[in-house]
Amino acid sequence: MTDFFTMQPGETAAPVPPGPVLCTGTAGMRRIHRVFLWAYGEAPGLVRSAAPGDAARAAYVGEVLGNFDKLLHLHHESEDELMYPQLAERAPACALHVGQMLEQHRQVTQRLENIEPVRLSWMETADAATGQELAERYEELKAVLNVHLRREVTEVMPAVDKVITQKEMKAAVEHGSSQVSNKFLVGYLGMVLATNPPADRKELFKEIPAPVRVAYRLIGRRMYRKQYSTLFPGRPVPETL
Repeated sequence: MTDFFTMQPGETAAPVPPGPVLCTGTAGMRRIHRVFLWAYGEAPGLVRSAAPGDAARAAYVGEVLGNFDKLLHLHHESEDELMYPQLAERAPACALHVGQMLEQHRQVTQRLENIEPVRLSWMETADAATGQELAERYEELKAVLNVHLRREVTEVMPAVDKVITQKEMKAAVEHGSSQVSNKFLVGYLGMVLATNPPADRKELFKEIPAPVRVAYRLIGRRMYRKQYSTLFPGRPVPETL
């Protein structure tokens, strides 16, 4: 089976600067991108899973998807502020790829902005036509993400690993996570773990602050299982840690 993060014909990687590897950004980016690929792969079907008029289901699904929308926006915001300017400055030969990634971020932002009012309206009414429009808008976002999330890992991150320090990469990650509630993050961690291979789960869990690991074991795993069962009734809940 071909790994998703494989360069496609016609795609070319940014020039990788000489010197030592300074951070493990590529590995970390794969892990976070997997959960976004999963979430937006499921999003259209989740919207369609709410029967017309089932406002309770629409409100629940819409809140979960809205949280992922916020996380995706914060993820890109942190890259725009704390990764791409540094890459452009320290590796000028990567300018073309930096421009392409920022343009893809703009396209994602535009689609998120188009989704929000429709999502909020659907959460209140569970109207059939609004739900269909929302599902289609998530399909459009998914198409953009399927390209961007692959190309960022395959084309750009090897260069990032050479010019961004581990401390700087950690600051970029914390920039986004600091703007959402700890309660959501603890439950969200279950989704991240579940969408990654076992070896990646263990490495990811090691990098998480000890208090968050404890909170996940105490309440987060249970929150994740409850949320997954509510979103996907009848499906087996994927394992985490």
